[in-house]
Amino acid sequence: MIRIISALLIGVAALVPAAAGAANPIRLADDAPDSHAVVPGDTLWGISGKFLKEPWRWPEVWRLNREQIRNPHLIYPGQIIVLDRSGPTLKFGKRVGGLPDRPLYEKRFPQVYSEPGKAAIQSIPLRAIAPFLSEPLVVSEQENSTAGILVATQEGRVFTGAGDTIFATRVTPDVKTWNVYRKAQPLKDPVSGEILGYEAVHLGVAQVTAAPDEDPLAAPEGKPAIPVPTSLTVLSAKQEIGKGDRLLPAGRPELPSYVPHAPDDDVRGHVVSIYNGVTETGRYNVVSLSLGKRDGIEIGHVLALHRNRGETVYREDNVGAPQRFRLPEQRYGLVFVFRVFDRISYALVMDSKGAVAVADSARKP
Repeated sequence: MIRIISALLIGVAALVPAAAGAANPIRLADDAPDSHAVVPGDTLWGISGKFLKEPWRWPEVWRLNREQIRNPHLIYPGQIIVLDRSGPTLKFGKRVGGLPDRPLYEKRFPQVYSEPGKAAIQSIPLRAIAPFLSEPLVVSEQENSTAGILVATQEGRVFTGAGDTIFATRVTPDVKTWNVYRKAQPLKDPVSGEILGYEAVHLGVAQVTAAPDEDPLAAPEGKPAIPVPTSLTVLSAKQEIGKGDRLLPAGRPELPSYVPHAPDDDVRGHVVSIYNGVTETGRYNVVSLSLGKRDGIEIGHVLALHRNRGETVYREDNVGAPQRFRLPEQRYGLVFVFRVFDRISYALVMDSKGAVAVADSARKP
């Protein structure tokens, strides 16, 4: 009988995820409300912060599966979110009456629907990252070597801007919209020194207006024909665009629609750079991390920032010989990943107790 019971216990244990017992309990915010009416301008991060001390654990209280995390178009302005403290869990509710200061709600299970004129709320404030959804660009050596090249400008101008015509080679005519960029300095891992990619300075956007002639221009006998470049019109320009600049297909920007959530696996990286070249930054600013698709990073991942990075200090006083100590890392902030490349990702600083600096650690919270 003991053997049978032991076998049953082992079988049940095998069905329970390894991390289920190890996960920390969800902590409600000190002033967590019983309900929240969603209004335009709300974000998933902001709403979860009203109920939870750890906003990135939003999927756990909603009992969301992987596909729902990746496509969280669940919440719209006008909906009522109700907190069940026994779980805790969050559910949709429907106003059924009551006094203005003491509303009553009918609890419902999560559901997906849309209403005319209402857009699903986003994960984080789009206004904080809108310029970064198409820029900056991170390109590899191969991409840079095969990118289009601007060979001439309208009327031989040194620099051009919006509305001007430019001419480029290695531009595919069936791709209409192109990002124009200037190659920048390599992005290096601050610890290993490994080159993770090249952050290109985004100059503007251009659109193909005329494909090159099928027949190249005639050339003197015995010499190769002269090819005709593709004509493009500059749609927008953040900086001057000139000869030698590069072009890559613009594509569609990846919208940060993922629910905030921690990575499934333990990941560890570092802050590689702070956008605009400053040495320190804070909340609602953009940083690049030495973690990308190859590390399992995806849009919506939340990572914790730590400082000290194992730095060592020496104790020198009148008591005994000098002694060396390695300082423990101190967690001081959170970042939300909104754009991912192969070996680099861009993240928005959501919370920070102190300045964020290059080489600070980023890992699973």
